[in-house]
Amino acid sequence: MAAPVTYQRNALAPGVIAAIALLLAPLLMETDWFLFVRFLVSILALIVAWFAGQARQWWWIPVFAAIAVVWNPILPFAFSGPVWIAAQTVAAIVFLIAGAMIKVARP
Repeated sequence: MAAPVTYQRNALAPGVIAAIALLLAPLLMETDWFLFVRFLVSILALIVAWFAGQARQWWWIPVFAAIAVVWNPILPFAFSGPVWIAAQTVAAIVFLIAGAMIKVARP
């Protein structure tokens, strides 16, 4: 009989969803759908930051606050080109790493 898991990874699902959106983002950059990607990534970054705070892994909070600011749809930055495409991939990897590492003990 397997021992029950004593922790849960609350940031994993939002991290995976954000990573998928960010990996698809270069295909959507010149379309109206990129606004949806910006909203999704910003919101999910704040959600992952919240879960990092609950897990007392404070070092993730500034990382995801920065992602929320850079991808914010309200006052968007006019980034473009290969650096912006690379940033999408780097942010996707950060979401996946954080989703795997942020965990809290089960009550």
